[in-house]
Amino acid sequence: MARPAVGAALRRCAECGGYEYGGAPACTSCRALVDGIVEEEWSAFGRHWDVSGDQDVVLAEMVAAEPDRHDWRVVDAALDRLVCSECGDRLSRGPVGCSACDLAHGFRYAAIETDRPGVPPGNEHAIRVNVSVVRRPQGTSENEVLARRLLLPVLLIGLLPATEEAQRMSALIKRSSPTQKIYLIEQAIEETLRRQRSGSRPSN
Repeated sequence: MARPAVGAALRRCAECGGYEYGGAPACTSCRALVDGIVEEEWSAFGRHWDVSGDQDVVLAEMVAAEPDRHDWRVVDAALDRLVCSECGDRLSRGPVGCSACDLAHGFRYAAIETDRPGVPPGNEHAIRVNVSVVRRPQGTSENEVLARRLLLPVLLIGLLPATEEAQRMSALIKRSSPTQKIYLIEQAIEETLRRQRSGSRPSN
């Protein structure tokens, strides 16, 4: 499934009940959707180069060697196809402390990020960071993973919370009990959606 178009309505996931994409990595349906963001671009990239499946690794090695020349989704998908020589996991997706994975994870941020027409500047960067966190949650705190995954659906439809809104959500997470966090962040996201679509400013 292609990622949502700019301005699309958010849809609920039949498996986890949250907004689609936002249940990853725990929800298998949402995780598949998030993985599909990079896999769809890799498929298009492979068709452009007329590469068959058995040449995937060769193409992935080429992309990983020059991440600054390719879209971030192509780079992320390429790393998925390479095996880490240190831990044996997919390159960049291994445990924290694996020096080869940590290095590859850092290099992925040299990739190209291009905002789609009609989105605020920085929307694509926010998507790529949130996707990266959701796909490699072991490298991030539990609170940050929660915020990143719940905000991802909003970013995918082209919105970008203002700095003060993001800070408010972060503060909610830090001061809330584990049972309250998800509910409060979802409420804050709903408020952000209403405000951005009406063009109003957040109240103090």
